[in-house]
Amino acid sequence: MAPDAGHCGRIWRIDAPLHKFVREFFVTPPDTNPAETDPATETLTVALGTRAYPIHVGRGLLARAAELIVPKLARPRIYIVTDSHVAPLYLQPLVTQLKAAGVRCDHTIVPAGEASKDIGPLAQVLNAMIAARCERSTTVVALGGGVIGDLAGFAASILLRGVPFIQIPTTLLSQVDSSVGGKTGINMPAGKNLIGTFYQPKLVLADTDTLQTLPRRELLAGYAEVAKYGLIDDADFWAWLEQNASGVLGGGEASHALLRRCILTSCRAKARVVADDEREAGARALLNLGHTFGHALEAETGYGAELLHGEGVAIGMVLAFDLSARLGLCPPEDAARVREHLRSVGLPVRPPRAGRFGPITPKRLIDHMGQDKKVKDGAVQFILARGIGKAFITADVPMAKVEETLAAAQAS
Repeated sequence: MAPDAGHCGRIWRIDAPLHKFVREFFVTPPDTNPAETDPATETLTVALGTRAYPIHVGRGLLARAAELIVPKLARPRIYIVTDSHVAPLYLQPLVTQLKAAGVRCDHTIVPAGEASKDIGPLAQVLNAMIAARCERSTTVVALGGGVIGDLAGFAASILLRGVPFIQIPTTLLSQVDSSVGGKTGINMPAGKNLIGTFYQPKLVLADTDTLQTLPRRELLAGYAEVAKYGLIDDADFWAWLEQNASGVLGGGEASHALLRRCILTSCRAKARVVADDEREAGARALLNLGHTFGHALEAETGYGAELLHGEGVAIGMVLAFDLSARLGLCPPEDAARVREHLRSVGLPVRPPRAGRFGPITPKRLIDHMGQDKKVKDGAVQFILARGIGKAFITADVPMAKVEETLAAAQAS
């Protein structure tokens, strides 16, 4: 189709080092998705060839969801998976829009919380989809936070050997991390996300207005994932967070622009990494900074409300920097900066001493790490750091030092 010179929009091409990007201006065809030309919305692209998909970030996107979703549908049929916290806020307005656009909608509501990311709720969701006679052209929509995105995405990837799905993340954690990149899955007693698939969505809609209804604890859990991107390889972004965290987390109108910057910076970084290493054969593992420790802690606390995923990641990042300092890899003052900043915003920085199954000991945590997805040839892969913004992957870590780090953290 010939371009219309009267409509100029912008996209972000994800290339070059993590967090470095090139802005390209292009001429937008008249039938371009309206989100791409709305100045209140930024559109990023996860560059995966024929499976590339847009990430729309901005305010008011849920109010325009139908016009953004309908062009992505194979047929006018959607199955929405959401949870008991999100459904009262956003389900009916979304269904009303889609039905007005001629789309048939069915839905399932699961209990809110990490406990729904389990084989039992997965079976319930799949049985409901089958009972609704979903077809391969039915699109699954994940409406909620990281638990819903992982659960619905996994269901979509295995229903009828794969149906399309769309992410509508409603938490900060899901907007900056879990909705992008195609990781889906559920937990097992032995470890986090041990059953799952790599399955990319067709579209991600991150409406920043939904963050205004988040409890502060959930907002902080998402902030841990934002901070992670600074610690991996963007020291300037980390320094910006140190200066602006109170505004980011302050809520209200003033926080919108700051949150948007956090989401865009995080999504640009993740999109580039996913485009280069979709199935985590190499550099994508860097995005697991803090997760080896954090997942072990989540397993010990039973994936419940005692420890949110982002809280586990925050503790895990502190432990990763402490371990790096003990190994002489990282300046102790950098490890102290990480601990102090996360503590100052209200995130936990010390491992809990007891979990659902009794005392949490270093040995129990190390046992969980041995079943982590990143174990290779029997060796636990750690994401450590030579400083803020200088993360790297290694299996050359004496487990005695890991045990020493865990014991010191619990005793502090």
